Amino acid sequence: MHVISYRRLREFTNKHADSRIALENWYKIASQAIWYNLVEVQTVFPKADAVGNFTVFNIKGNSYRLITSIDYQKRLIYIILNPFLIL
Repeated sequence: MHVISYRRLREFTNKHADSRIALENWYKIASQAIWYNLVEVQTVFPKADAVGNFTVFNIKGNSYRLITSIDYQKRLIYIILNPFLIL
């Protein structure tokens, strides 16, 4: 899958250093994956959820959430919202 845009992840990890390893791991796995549906995503990320048209990933043990839109046909993952801290 092609992740658009890695820059958002990098900017976020610059502000929240504790998220760096978890987001780098997510990026490495997601960018090397070929998924055709949410069920396949959940085989790797069991806590990933569909929320409307978005796929939400829990990052770093649910400390952060990453909101994405996945176009399975084009093999694209769009980062919709920078990861954010769960209080």
